[in-house]
Amino acid sequence: MTEPALRQQIVTLREQIDEHNYRYYVLDEPSVPDAEYDRLMAQLRRLEQAHPELVSADSPTQRVGATPLAAFDSVAHEVPMLSLDNAFDAADLRDFDRRVHERLGLAAEQPVIYACEPKLDGSAVSLLYEQGVLVRGATRGDGSTGEDITQNVRTIDSIPLKLRGGGWPQRLEVRGEIYMPKASFEALNERARAEGSKTFVNPRNAAAGSLRQLDARITASRKLEMCAYSVGLAEGGGLPPTHSEILYQLQQWGLRINAEMAVVEGVEACLDYYQRLGAKRNELPYEIDGIVFKVDELALQQRLGFVSRAPRWAIAHKFPAQEEMTELLGVEFQVGRTGAVTPVARLKPVFVGGVTVSNATLHNMDEVERLGVMIGDTVIIRRAGDVIPQVVSVVEARRPADACPVELPRSCPVCGAAVERAEGEAAARCSGGVSCGAQRKEAIKHFASRKALDIDGLGDRLVELLVDKGLVQNLPDLFSLQHPQVAGLERMGDKSADNLLAAIEASKATTLPRFLYALGIREVGEATARTLAQHFGELEAIQTADEGALLAVPDVGPVVAQHIAVFFQQPHNLEVIAALRAAGVHWPAIEAPGADTQPLAGKTYVLTGTLEVMSRNDAKARLQELGAKVAGSVSAKTDCVVAGPGAGSKLKKAEELGIPVLDEAGLLALLEG
Repeated sequence: MTEPALRQQIVTLREQIDEHNYRYYVLDEPSVPDAEYDRLMAQLRRLEQAHPELVSADSPTQRVGATPLAAFDSVAHEVPMLSLDNAFDAADLRDFDRRVHERLGLAAEQPVIYACEPKLDGSAVSLLYEQGVLVRGATRGDGSTGEDITQNVRTIDSIPLKLRGGGWPQRLEVRGEIYMPKASFEALNERARAEGSKTFVNPRNAAAGSLRQLDARITASRKLEMCAYSVGLAEGGGLPPTHSEILYQLQQWGLRINAEMAVVEGVEACLDYYQRLGAKRNELPYEIDGIVFKVDELALQQRLGFVSRAPRWAIAHKFPAQEEMTELLGVEFQVGRTGAVTPVARLKPVFVGGVTVSNATLHNMDEVERLGVMIGDTVIIRRAGDVIPQVVSVVEARRPADACPVELPRSCPVCGAAVERAEGEAAARCSGGVSCGAQRKEAIKHFASRKALDIDGLGDRLVELLVDKGLVQNLPDLFSLQHPQVAGLERMGDKSADNLLAAIEASKATTLPRFLYALGIREVGEATARTLAQHFGELEAIQTADEGALLAVPDVGPVVAQHIAVFFQQPHNLEVIAALRAAGVHWPAIEAPGADTQPLAGKTYVLTGTLEVMSRNDAKARLQELGAKVAGSVSAKTDCVVAGPGAGSKLKKAEELGIPVLDEAGLLALLEG
């Protein structure tokens, strides 16, 4: 290949990759599958490695540098990066709007046009482009001076190394927020927990910490993103006359802006926008802590000017805080269905995330030890949406002299049985089994649940009533209930009692997989219960199997095998099973697995899209009964994909890999055959 042709090929590849990045990160409209994108990048890398003289700084292969920095240099902002005044309620926002009207000499009834943007919870940065090429990235710092983090911002895929199109100013400083999406934050903390290292308190801290890594390879691994929110400097070129138009122009030049941005008339429309975004806040893939409202017209911004370190034409309307400090008054231990003994923090009540919080989870004793938390400490509580509030860190500087360590109780706080903590396990457990009151209720609820014996009408409230009244002390007691006992319960009557007793009677006819699942053996879910039943064929064989025999079952590992073996070694559990069978619980015999009963053994299926005749859960169960493994993603090892209406990326990948695809009619024919 001639050198001009080679250069053109490299330029074309870079343009294609930049276009795909723009559609993926800026427009949120992926144009090719990940595999195709990876192929283009690999091709470009091979060409550049073979011809290093043709590598340029704005090539998409040059985002991550190989040499860590010794320290960050200081950067003086040519135009200061100002902070914003805050509004904490509707009255504050209306007062801001009133001041804008007064300073502009506008009548109260004349609405001001405002640009509305979610206030991302990350780190503010400045990006300097010269002749359309990124030459510097800097933190906000104190507003006048920041740190040069160019090497790190280059690793962020939503930041273009070279602006698209043309018409941009010769020197353009773009300002924005670098943040860590919720999914990236959870993955980062999951890795930290697995490695036994310190976790981040929130995505904001994680983003800030990631940006200040001297090794850009670490920053690149953190999956940060950026949204542009303003322009600080524009030399040698013009910009549109309104803030919103500037943002849309930045988007055309390849920078990401927030898809939730809007332009509204008047303060009441601003308040409506605030309420709408607040309602969907927890559904967003990133954290926001409020809404920023800006007078949209630049000429009006200039007339309004600045006060102190903040503009008069913008304000941040904050959401209720999702993190607050409070005092840890004590720690109580709760017992769950499996006997897990969980520490729960009792707090001095504090208003956080829109509600008053007095309890928060501490997860387990490993987490207590990792946090180093002590009773009497000042702690930081985090609450996000419907997530259970949690203690995320300790303010050690405020620790009182009489702070006490948190100790795991030796006996169960419910039944008094010994609390055990197996080596290598985070959770401590009550050894009382179903005889423990806390486990009893949860065990009965699980036994009656839809995927277990499916006792219609036996909900959580009724289970608690039956246990509290002493009518049900164990699973077999359900099948001894009499009509007068049930009809006499609160909110029950003759008809309801008849229906419940009929449902209990009907539940006696079940299947071995459902029965195994209903017993609540640790780590034995629906799939494992089905595999056990198919492998052994009868309950007695499972009861007498040792760990070695259990390990021969597909998908049963050492931990699960141990849980199953230990469960069936307990005399009390065997007594419960015998009593259930004596009460009439039964199931049809299962034929020993073979070619006739499991014709799909060794095959891997993937379900995608919507099925209309049967649910995907039912389809999964039927395929598993025939010996198939049902996976959640498509790979080269997938034998068949079942695709209903609405199938997306999984169907596309199957077609790319040449994997057979069935529609629902084809699946039904397969199952019937």
